Amino acid sequence: MAETARSFADLARLRPAAAEPVELERKEPKLDALGRAYATGRRKNAVARVWIKPGSGRFTVNGRDMPAYFARSTLQMIINQPFEVLDRRGRYDVFCTVKGGGLSGQAGAVRHGISRALVNFDPTVRPILKSNGFLTRDDRVVERKKYGKRKARRSFQFSKR
Repeated sequence: MAETARSFADLARLRPAAAEPVELERKEPKLDALGRAYATGRRKNAVARVWIKPGSGRFTVNGRDMPAYFARSTLQMIINQPFEVLDRRGRYDVFCTVKGGGLSGQAGAVRHGISRALVNFDPTVRPILKSNGFLTRDDRVVERKKYGKRKARRSFQFSKR
């Protein structure tokens, strides 16, 4: 076993003479042959496949424009949150397909997919998106209905007579 150090001077002597600076490895963008970044987003029962590339801000969901597919302004706000946080609204063209769930779950899945695709496109934005909670999959799902109950927890109305 190595020699033991009993004072700070001994510790200095044990240190390697020429400590080289450690270089952190830089993450590279993950792009396909067309220069797009791909990611999958999930929320409730919805699954979104998202491709982003630099462009003029076109947003296509299942072959339709985003405002036509997600008509409610709250859903559009949810989807655009990653771009708003990074201050990059309108810089990327987004193409996505989404299946399953309802519109709210699909909007959450698209937001999750956009966030992950942005990290694949530019790994330096990961800390910002992570601190805002966009990279965490929201795993809350609807509780199943139990037998003998009207819903998951709601019982039938009690009748004394």
